[in-house]
Amino acid sequence: MSFKKIVALSVFISFLFNCKSEGYVPEIPQIIPVPTSQILNKGHFVLDNSIGISYDDTFKVSGDFLWNFIHEGSDIQLEDNNDIQFVLDDTIENLEGYILDIQPYQITISAKTDQGAFYAVQTLRQLLPTGFENNSISEEKVSIPCMTITDAPQFQYRGMHLDVGRHMFSVDFIKSYIDALAMLKMNTFHWHLTEDQGWRIEIKKYPKLQEVAAYRNETLIGHYSDQPHQFDGKRYGGFYTQEEVKDIVAYAQSRYVTVIPEIELPGHAQAAIAAYPNLGCTGEQVDVATKWGVFEHIYCSKDETFEFLEDVLDEVISLFPSEYIHIGGDEAPKTNWKTCEQCQNRIKTEGLKDEHELQNYFITRIEKYLNAKGKQIIGWDEILEGGLAPNATVMSWRGTKGAVEAAKQKHNVVMTPTSHCYFDYYQSTDPDEPTAIGGFLPLEKVYGFNPIPSELNEDEAKYILGAQGNIWTEYMPTEDQVEYMVFPRLLAMSEVVWSKNENKVYSDFTKRVEHFNKRLDALDINYANHLYEISGELISENNTTSYALSTTIDDKAIRYTLDGSKPSLSSEIYTQSIPITKSSTIKAAVFNSEKGLGNIFSETINYHKAVGKTITINKTPHNSYSGSGPQGLINGVSGSDSRFGDKEWLGFWGEDIEITIDLGEDTKINSIETRFHNGNGQWIYAPEVIEFGFSSHGIDSKVEIQNSEKTIVDIVIKANVNTRYIYLKIPNYGIIPDGKQGAGQKAWTFIDEIIIN
Repeated sequence: MSFKKIVALSVFISFLFNCKSEGYVPEIPQIIPVPTSQILNKGHFVLDNSIGISYDDTFKVSGDFLWNFIHEGSDIQLEDNNDIQFVLDDTIENLEGYILDIQPYQITISAKTDQGAFYAVQTLRQLLPTGFENNSISEEKVSIPCMTITDAPQFQYRGMHLDVGRHMFSVDFIKSYIDALAMLKMNTFHWHLTEDQGWRIEIKKYPKLQEVAAYRNETLIGHYSDQPHQFDGKRYGGFYTQEEVKDIVAYAQSRYVTVIPEIELPGHAQAAIAAYPNLGCTGEQVDVATKWGVFEHIYCSKDETFEFLEDVLDEVISLFPSEYIHIGGDEAPKTNWKTCEQCQNRIKTEGLKDEHELQNYFITRIEKYLNAKGKQIIGWDEILEGGLAPNATVMSWRGTKGAVEAAKQKHNVVMTPTSHCYFDYYQSTDPDEPTAIGGFLPLEKVYGFNPIPSELNEDEAKYILGAQGNIWTEYMPTEDQVEYMVFPRLLAMSEVVWSKNENKVYSDFTKRVEHFNKRLDALDINYANHLYEISGELISENNTTSYALSTTIDDKAIRYTLDGSKPSLSSEIYTQSIPITKSSTIKAAVFNSEKGLGNIFSETINYHKAVGKTITINKTPHNSYSGSGPQGLINGVSGSDSRFGDKEWLGFWGEDIEITIDLGEDTKINSIETRFHNGNGQWIYAPEVIEFGFSSHGIDSKVEIQNSEKTIVDIVIKANVNTRYIYLKIPNYGIIPDGKQGAGQKAWTFIDEIIIN
């Protein structure tokens, strides 16, 4: 018997004797994304200097990756034998599927393709100590639990996006970003390369794209909603050379990540027009944009513009072997097209109805060109406007409506709705979170995403290719901040697109995230850790009101105070919801046996006359801004002064809303107070009038709201009545006027706590 087998046998025997006599109960490994099937067996495989790896060119990428990972991550010197072997298995149906079989003397990786084997290696990687990630492991022998994992992805498209137009990042960072995707079995990197604020890819035929379009004169400081706007006065920009692009694409291919480039058109084109003003409708010289948002300078529909775009796409095609080229298609204001003689002539000569059909003409013409070059287009869901280009794939971001429409037309769809996939949204209610664009997308909401819209039948659902997370970088100037916004939400997205729904349990996932964070530490990734945060919810039942606390990690204790003091190990342990009979401040934190973990939760409850009563709203809040639901408007908790996307604000897009509060019995009312967000730069407008009454649907009077530049508009309605009902009718502001961000779009209405005294 060989020495290595003696060692393995001795470890195996030792393991058996250490098992409890009543039976061996193995611990499930902490793998993300969770595999389809995991069968644990007794024993361990011992990785040491006697072990070798055997693979041929069929598995060159996966085999090389594993060999390098072990060799570079430890002092283990691998032999030339087949203790770890790669086996071609044509019976595995899914091209990305695999079987990882770990026995005491043998590890077998079976797959139909090298890509499937590569994902088996990523699973095996997570069974190894985290020290392999940074060559900090000192052990000469590593035990791997014996088990059989059978696995395959749920969706074929598993993507992450990165915007380098607003802020640009190094080639090394892009590679480490791709590394993270590969580790989590994501197979697509959507690289957003052109924007109003900067053009980031070298196009040799048009040198001004590098000289002019790649640089802006300065950058907005703070948040767009901060008034007046201030700028840093510093020139900012850069671009990736074609050699750097080739290097990144090749690097991604070595990790089975497809890079899809995005060249925005016809909108988000101000940087290109700054370099070549003839590409726009007006011909006027404009600057590369220095603030965020949507701009009216979009590509003109004249032939000269198409010649430019075709030249650009020719160079892009030569750099990216991907099937898809992303052509944007989103947020293209038609203001200049409406007054442009050449665009109006195009509408007339092509027999188009309006500017929306002109957009369809624009997209379809580009699609035909790319199809002739062997490429397919993918675009944001605005490409549905005026009719969908014949072979287009839709990336559905404004909810699921576009996805449903496209799938029913037998077009492929990638799901990326703001409600679950926009990782530039806040992920915590902690006031110390770094500035973000807005919104609120905690880890649990990402994890709960189902990419298949409920409106689709089984046949239509086949057109849903998968989903991706998006990183828009207006408020992410550094690589550390990008990582902070990506992790751990990327972990949740990886499980959304890879794992079977029946294998997904959020409480189990958070325990695996807690474990996986050690690997992120070893990789020096700046992840956000909100696992120990506390959530609170007002509960009203049986004419009593209480406040419930919860946290995602169930093996820790919550301790709390009601006197405003900081919770400590001596504070009361939370065991059941806390009765609320007056205005209160609750402070709480998660503790282990030795110390507090995470941040202190603090909530002030204003126990006004409507708290715990009944409220109805005629419209459903938008899925991206549903807060705590209608009851959240009378739960005694006011929303953030700086974030309209937290758990308390409710957002409605372009809808008139009617609210009825039932106090249960006649009650003396002196005042009604509420407030509206008014962040016009984010398409949010306070209403111009509120109608109100003191019956279930009757109007007694109205309050006109003066045009205000304040970000938050407070409303106080004085009253002196006895009533059971309070009725509020809040008309939407309407269509955003020309010259404003979002011109031509429906305005948003955001409302906070309705306080009844």
